[in-house]
Amino acid sequence: MEALADQIIPPDQDPGGAWAGVANFVDRQLTGHYKEQSKFYRAGLAALDQTAVKLHGKPFAELAGEQQTALLETLETGKAPGEFWKEISSRDFFRMVTDHSMQAYYGDPRHGGNRDYVSWKMLGVSTPPVRGRDQYDFTSQAPPEKGGTS
Repeated sequence: MEALADQIIPPDQDPGGAWAGVANFVDRQLTGHYKEQSKFYRAGLAALDQTAVKLHGKPFAELAGEQQTALLETLETGKAPGEFWKEISSRDFFRMVTDHSMQAYYGDPRHGGNRDYVSWKMLGVSTPPVRGRDQYDFTSQAPPEKGGTS
């Protein structure tokens, strides 16, 4: 799952999906809100490795980055070998993993992803204080101006 996360959100000057905790987010959600999707994850990850072995002789995580990218493009277009994709289509699996990876990377860290607010820092979004635990003085912050110029 971490190799998959780093292909969907590759590291560059900022950490990628694996470091940001995409796999942790998915694991946590599969025991809660995404529970009904756990069988599709198991089937999809197994089919991904079987496809990688058939096409390249190695499981997905052991492939070179270019091979991983090419394999994911095959999944995205629905052109993966059909014998491994019976419980879920490769296209649906790719879409589901991509959606969940984005939720993990850009969502609130309290759900298990976006470690250390990595995506929010990358985007320049301020990290909100956790209210109710620590006391913060907000009196010195001016409210945002409304409407255009004065």
